[in-house]
Amino acid sequence: MPSAETHRQNLLTIFHSALARVGGRACVKRYLEKQTWLGDVHLIAIGKAAAAMAQGALDALGARIRDGLVITKHGHGEPLPWPCLTSGHPFPDEASLRAGDELLRFIERVPASAKVLVLLSGGASALVERLPDGVSLAQLQSLNDWLLGAGLDIHACNYVRKRISLIKGGRLAQRLAPRQVLCLIISDVPGDDPATVGSGPLSPDSSGGVEPGPLSNAPDFVRALLARGPTLPAAVDPAFAYVETVIVANLDNAKQAAADAGRACGYQAVLETEFVSGDALVAGARLAQRLLGASAGSLHIWGGETQVTLPTHPGRGGRSQSLALAAALALRDRERVLFLAAGTDGTDGPGEDAGALIDGNTITRGQQHGLDAQSALAQADAGTFLQASGDLLRTGPTGTNVMDLMLGLRY
Repeated sequence: MPSAETHRQNLLTIFHSALARVGGRACVKRYLEKQTWLGDVHLIAIGKAAAAMAQGALDALGARIRDGLVITKHGHGEPLPWPCLTSGHPFPDEASLRAGDELLRFIERVPASAKVLVLLSGGASALVERLPDGVSLAQLQSLNDWLLGAGLDIHACNYVRKRISLIKGGRLAQRLAPRQVLCLIISDVPGDDPATVGSGPLSPDSSGGVEPGPLSNAPDFVRALLARGPTLPAAVDPAFAYVETVIVANLDNAKQAAADAGRACGYQAVLETEFVSGDALVAGARLAQRLLGASAGSLHIWGGETQVTLPTHPGRGGRSQSLALAAALALRDRERVLFLAAGTDGTDGPGEDAGALIDGNTITRGQQHGLDAQSALAQADAGTFLQASGDLLRTGPTGTNVMDLMLGLRY
């Protein structure tokens, strides 16, 4: 019979197999190698997976890429034949504004008759920005702090981001027209809506101008900033006719790869259809209960993106770590269970941890260091507890970003 450590290693192997299936380099290369009509292009890559996606384009097109610009998160850059700028995420910084300026200068240099290949992945909202006159970086950062701490979903966040940007919400499409644009996307949003990935720089806004309900209680400074941005491009704006958009990787691809790898390890793979969202603590407890009712030898695969409402002074860790610790409380003292929750981009909130892989003894191990799991969750400090229990998961930059994966194993 395999040991507990063997099952733990199997779960890590399954997670990495899922990441490999949606890796930016491989996905872009596979798609572009089939596009013999594309010809020479100018390349723009933006997002956490930008460097890996650009490598895939280079693999497929080589010298057919006439020039390029890559913008990614600090620490996610790679050596490339073109400038690879890095900037802040999840908090935009001065480098985000410089990247926005450089992006617009790059576009101005691209001939109007050229084809442009845009590689877009999650994180672009923070990584590159051009602000309306009268809006400062400090105001943008205050807005971002509020968005991240208010427990809003991606649609509400993007509604706000688009309206104070000169790049998002289809405005980049206006800048690129009349150039022909092929946009390849690694989707980090539910439903794979291109208008939501990176706040939709090449897509018309899909909100219909209707403000999401959760914004009804937005503070006055948010209201003031919303009033500063220009009107978003209409869906019938001719700029959008020049853009072709293709999703090359998404969460379903990663879940299917996890199922394939789980079966190869001898487990019965169960692809859960639920999109895991809402409060991370509630979700963690719910998934743990589902796992407790599962049969031995079964691997349960979820995906999604939850939210954590942050206190005034949050501690260490992001939504996946909070979800995992909430699951650990529900699985406390249970035997032959493992649960993994992690961001597929290799990060989970601020910091370098991707998530956590917990078991039935996680809570006991953390308590031996004098820590309390409930207090840690209340203080958004799950990472401190999970470091003490030895359950944090660190992958480094993964070259992809398709939201979060949750893997539950009953063995």
